[in-house]
Amino acid sequence: MELFPPIPYAGWADTLATVHRVAQVVGRVRLLASPRRNHWWNVPFHVTGRGITTRPMGLDPTFAIDLDLVDHRLDVTTVDGRRVSTSLLRRSVADVHADLVAALSTLSIDVDIAGARPFDLPDADRPFAEDTEHASWDPVAVTRYWQVLSQVNIVLEEFAGRFSGKTSPVHHFWHTFDIALTRFSDRVVHQPDADPVTREAYSREVVSSGFWFGDPTYPDPAFYSYTAPEPAGLETEPLPEGATWLARGASHLAVLPYDVARSAPDPRAAVLAFYEAAYTAGASRAGWDVAGLACTDGVTDPTR
Repeated sequence: MELFPPIPYAGWADTLATVHRVAQVVGRVRLLASPRRNHWWNVPFHVTGRGITTRPMGLDPTFAIDLDLVDHRLDVTTVDGRRVSTSLLRRSVADVHADLVAALSTLSIDVDIAGARPFDLPDADRPFAEDTEHASWDPVAVTRYWQVLSQVNIVLEEFAGRFSGKTSPVHHFWHTFDIALTRFSDRVVHQPDADPVTREAYSREVVSSGFWFGDPTYPDPAFYSYTAPEPAGLETEPLPEGATWLARGASHLAVLPYDVARSAPDPRAAVLAFYEAAYTAGASRAGWDVAGLACTDGVTDPTR
């Protein structure tokens, strides 16, 4: 299939809303059952050859939850070989929530998500168990979402290989529904007035690069980058043609629309050039050792 196939937000907005909430249902299990990691790296999903996964978690028993976005099933599996699988087709969020609660019980997994609710979504006051509104699941669109996610994942992995410092994994955030890679200067950032989640996520200076599928406030898929804390004058730095600095409150987001990237002669090169320009802008303005932290193709061996 082509690199970066079309996935206009308007064409699957209803399905996206359902998939996002289903991902949050599963994400709550991951949040409760996984060992804590710095910057919440334990919480996001990773991409698989058929969808997305929580990765293994828990000890009694150790288990994983996978969303198979080819066959459109939710699989809960344990390391002793047991599995409970349920369809994601023609199911509301409430149905999926009930299926997952039942699967955890069947497998004797002690994780309580009975009262879980959406995070930072318009219906945050409604428990997943009561959400019969979101039940759209276009299998073609959902599979396309996973395919695009997989392609962006590989481009971000390539971009990760150009940096020798501390980086996050490439991971898929179920709360904001984006995929991202974060580079760190490891300079400590004090945020006494921020909430605990934000303080942990941004306890060090970062430049983050990623992709999201669009939402009602920005109804288009796009590649993005930001620097936190944002250095003065960042928005004056040049970006490749077609990319812009988007104001969001007191800060700025570098944005390259997905359709601009996919229409470029070499879409992969266009995205990498965008990420590189946005990173260099933020890191240089923040005083990072840009040259010293750079590497080629993931090689840090000084003999090479």
